[in-house]
Amino acid sequence: MTITAERKAEVIKEHARAEGDSGSPEVQVAILTERIANLTEHFKLHAKDNHSRRGLLMMVNNRRSLLDYLKKKDAARYNALIAKLGLRK
Repeated sequence: MTITAERKAEVIKEHARAEGDSGSPEVQVAILTERIANLTEHFKLHAKDNHSRRGLLMMVNNRRSLLDYLKKKDAARYNALIAKLGLRK
């Protein structure tokens, strides 16, 4: 359900704005998206795991807040991120 350290490092490297950047909204949203995708796969096998579902909902809400912040601060970065991650249809 969690992502490995190697995968997390790949996600950080892929979405970082500068060398060593691990706290920008883009990186945080990308990591949350990866974790949400993993939990979504988990629920295909474990449909009644309501404790993990609560964690999933918290992650989705946290990602939404970060995306709202990024949209307010810099719409171009927001649009680039959602296009890169494929979040909107």
